[in-house]
Amino acid sequence: MPDDFPVPASLLPLPEATFHILLAVADADRHGYAIIQDVAARTGGELKLSAGTLYRSIPRMMEQGLLVETRERPAPEQDDERRRYYRITPFGRDVAQAEVRRLAQLLDLARASGFVTGRA
Repeated sequence: MPDDFPVPASLLPLPEATFHILLAVADADRHGYAIIQDVAARTGGELKLSAGTLYRSIPRMMEQGLLVETRERPAPEQDDERRRYYRITPFGRDVAQAEVRRLAQLLDLARASGFVTGRA
């Protein structure tokens, strides 16, 4: 990890939108609208990112080193030159994994306190 990035835990807890955006680009580069669609699909429609939320989050995430804009593009017949594609960085992956560990610890505490029984 480059010296100019903080340790992953220093960015926790992640805003909900940030975490879902990282999940959306974890397995493939995506453009903005595809990120919105992926988040809605992954959450069964429970979370619908607005374009405003997405496009306020992306520059901040790029500044934090979580995402980069990629120059790689799909075939021209499957693309629109206006689209920008985003990719998770290794640091972004580390931060997402740190957030998953944090959430798992919270779930363990909730189970131990009797708030959650079995698998949630």
